[in-house]
Amino acid sequence: MEFAGSHILSVEQFGRADIERVFDVADSMAPYAHRRKITRVLEGAILGNMFFEPSTRTRVSFGCAFNLLGGEVRETTGIENSAIAKGESLYDTARVISGYSDVIAMRHPVAGSVKEFAAASRVPVVNGGDGANEHPTQALLDLYTIGKEVQHRGGSIDGLRIAMIGDLRFGRTVHSLSKLLANFDRVHLTCIAPAELRMPGEIVEHLRARGHTVVESDAMESSIGHVDIAYSTRIQEERFASREEANLYRGRYRLNQAIYTQYCEPNTVIMHPLPRDSRAEANELDPDLNENPNLAIFRQTDNGVLVRMALFALVLDVVHLVDRYEAPVSWYTGKRFGE
Repeated sequence: MEFAGSHILSVEQFGRADIERVFDVADSMAPYAHRRKITRVLEGAILGNMFFEPSTRTRVSFGCAFNLLGGEVRETTGIENSAIAKGESLYDTARVISGYSDVIAMRHPVAGSVKEFAAASRVPVVNGGDGANEHPTQALLDLYTIGKEVQHRGGSIDGLRIAMIGDLRFGRTVHSLSKLLANFDRVHLTCIAPAELRMPGEIVEHLRARGHTVVESDAMESSIGHVDIAYSTRIQEERFASREEANLYRGRYRLNQAIYTQYCEPNTVIMHPLPRDSRAEANELDPDLNENPNLAIFRQTDNGVLVRMALFALVLDVVHLVDRYEAPVSWYTGKRFGE
């Protein structure tokens, strides 16, 4: 893959070598993300952060990543706050905003919309999630986290045993992560979901065609006993026709410390793309897991900054210049990110 000047729209752009390249660059971003050094390599550059669907982590993470490289961020949030609400096309919006920006991160509720926007953009566009379709940067940060977690335990992504739990039909994070995992060897994926919310058949068949094992189940407890990663995801209420329909499945799979202790191996890593639905009727990851050292959900969010910094540096072709524009940090002496 040629990163410089490219759009990042789909995980299907990435082969194994591309993934490993992103992860190597992400590792090199740690001193800046952890505030041990600063770099101004993107000083003067502008990120157009365009989020037409609700977001906290992804939107702020993109902005933080760009700021940590020395760039500036301009944001648009919500369709109602944009000219699209007045009938402006994605084409016209792309032509205008790309004239104000050096790179654009975009989220939109309609599948394929970010690709349509990118086709008219004059600068690289990074997909921050397009409907139920894809979320490539989330998948990359999830896989980066998986690699770090299993490496710490003496394993690797090759041979990974992972359970994906919850709304696998509409969950774009599990779609994208599954496609990335297909680039590795001997993955054993257990898909745990109600029949109506099963992983799309084309993804299951793609994994099997690449030599991986995929098992489908609707029972969580009996399916999480021999996995390295338990990856939970919420019911994607915004993708259903009504809240009442989503409520049919809400709270179906709840993981708490008692269930974890009884059914999981002692070092099983717990992951979730967030937000986790903490309402009583859902509560897919119980707060009593917060003190479990294998709960990796906040390590995921920290890693998201590293991965998005790496993507910006690659797309804007400044990886080789980052340390040339670095300086010591004079305003912070504490510890961050579990140091």
